[in-house]
Amino acid sequence: MADKGNSPQSGRLELVDVRRTFGNYNALDGIDLTVEPGEFIALLGPSGCGKSTALNCIAGLLELSGGEIRLAGKRIDELQPEARGFGMVFQNYALFPHMSVRKNVGFGLSMQSVPGGEAAKRISEALALVRLQGQEGKLPGQLSGGQQQRVAIARAIVIRPPLVLMDEPLSNLDAKLRLEMRAEIRGIHDQIGSTTIYVTHDQDEALSLADRVVVMSEGQIRQIGTPQDLYERPNHPDVADFMGFRTRIPGRLVKASNGHAAVEVSGTVLEGIAAEGMAPGDKVLVSIRPEDLVAVDEGEGLKATVKSIEYRGRAFFGLASGTDGTELFFRADRTYPRGASVVLRPLAERALLFAEKA
Repeated sequence: MADKGNSPQSGRLELVDVRRTFGNYNALDGIDLTVEPGEFIALLGPSGCGKSTALNCIAGLLELSGGEIRLAGKRIDELQPEARGFGMVFQNYALFPHMSVRKNVGFGLSMQSVPGGEAAKRISEALALVRLQGQEGKLPGQLSGGQQQRVAIARAIVIRPPLVLMDEPLSNLDAKLRLEMRAEIRGIHDQIGSTTIYVTHDQDEALSLADRVVVMSEGQIRQIGTPQDLYERPNHPDVADFMGFRTRIPGRLVKASNGHAAVEVSGTVLEGIAAEGMAPGDKVLVSIRPEDLVAVDEGEGLKATVKSIEYRGRAFFGLASGTDGTELFFRADRTYPRGASVVLRPLAERALLFAEKA
């Protein structure tokens, strides 16, 4: 397979003010993104955020409404998809049902008129990389879902593309197989050296696979960072929500010093981490993950009423209603009956404060 020193892997990908509209709807609203050669980038966000639209624009399956896409300094947004030479892995695999595994994998090479001997060598290498030796003569319908996904990956990488583009490639697999395929996809990326752009709505996939994660919302990029950056310090309420900070409580900042803050919420003062520029009196949102909002029987904290609770191994996780009706997602060491009164206490270093939208 290709190595990282080959020219296809040496180009930086740049999206400059990329826009895509559908009528009056802005699916992409001025995207700026630079991807270094050999990086694994995940585009993460909820349905309708623009992540698949961005991928399809990079692939050439959608025309831009504005902006530019460059690879190695050269504009590619005006090229046809086949002229870009990218490998694509789709959610539904898009295999030819009447072709054998070998012919499916070799289809791109035949389109590139790669000589027979070289094509056979590359196909065998690609099938070995995805662990499908011995399956060459089978039809896609004779394979499991995981095997079909491997065929799709082999077909994408056999052409030695500068970019491999993956659109929700694991969403049709069961949970166990998704975990197995995650490790394989990352391993293949590391071996072939191509840049990978991976679209997903699953934060666990993004965090486990990517060098950097691009979180999108409403056609815009909200934050770009390493998995650890995004998990520990999201810089926008939308990013925090998608990183698992499910509880969002309105409050008013009491004091802030060196990033640490006190905020008044429903008559109770909580501790948290504030962004720069916040001042006492500001309206804020307190964002907390369920595992960081702990139920206790009494003491200081948020008074709440349990609405539901379930056991998830090692701990109970529940939903409660605050005195002002705010939904509070929490963790507990034991179960509570519906309607029980509890006090919920956030871990101070894990409660993030954001400026409340006007």
